[in-house]
Amino acid sequence: MDKLGRGRRLPPLDPLRGFEAAARHLSFTRAATELHLTQSAISRQVQALEDHLGVALFRRETRRLSLTAEGEALQRVATDMLERLAAVCAEINRKRRRPQINVTAAVGIASLWLVPRLAAFQAEQPEVDVRISADNRVIDLEREGFDVALRYLAAEQAPAGAHLLFEESVFPVAAPALAAQLPRKLTAEDFARVVLLAYDDDYAAPWFSWEPWLIGLGLAGARPKAVLRFNQYDQIMRAAEAGQGVALGRGPLVARALAEGRLVPLAVRREKVPARAYYLVRAAGSSVASGLARPELERFIAWLRSEAANTVRCMAETTC
Repeated sequence: MDKLGRGRRLPPLDPLRGFEAAARHLSFTRAATELHLTQSAISRQVQALEDHLGVALFRRETRRLSLTAEGEALQRVATDMLERLAAVCAEINRKRRRPQINVTAAVGIASLWLVPRLAAFQAEQPEVDVRISADNRVIDLEREGFDVALRYLAAEQAPAGAHLLFEESVFPVAAPALAAQLPRKLTAEDFARVVLLAYDDDYAAPWFSWEPWLIGLGLAGARPKAVLRFNQYDQIMRAAEAGQGVALGRGPLVARALAEGRLVPLAVRREKVPARAYYLVRAAGSSVASGLARPELERFIAWLRSEAANTVRCMAETTC
């Protein structure tokens, strides 16, 4: 028999779906809830299917519904067919959707390092979407649905398999116009005209505290004109670029601002922060070894590592 003939023998799909749901639940009411229909609509669908086939599919008893032999035979085939059809449609839809990479990153590295560079990745991979969640929490990547994390960690906190992107270094920076007003060696009198940009809580991040810098500059007893405090590092850098004061620049995060002339380093020492560094961490289930190959994720990770290597060179050369 030709394909057209086979098609004419098949029952309509909607009554078949209604029957299959009712057969699984042995209830028109629960089938209606599953398919977002009314109980009477399911009843009419089943009746239409029985009329089409010329047999009863259910035994309708008081407060009880059961399948006839014909109903049991049809349910087995209908359930298998609908499950396979749903799986094929899901696979087609998955292939049709644009691939997306989900990234969680500490606020500072997300705002000052990753986001300014994303245009380059989008130019290389325009078919890939990237979702970024800026969060200083160390979250469970698998449980919260992230592929990659960019984290600022102590070395002993870095999980197995974490890739070191770059180390930390800290030094004072200011907008060019403000830096031009400051002498190469500050005196207490000069310092009284300086506004410092600082973290809201020096104790939470002592490696970004101004105190050891002032001691090193011989200004331990001097008082700045004012101190503006912020709870996020990207806020400090925005204020510094706007000329609102002098900030402690974190080398990897200010490399581009220095290269573009939005900030300049002041003529004082640079301090490494050996206890802290920036790491790339990937979700355990996202690796090639997991059997779930995602070429777009591998390309994104390779791009991150390449950008990090460029940043390391920028920090060494102070140019990009």
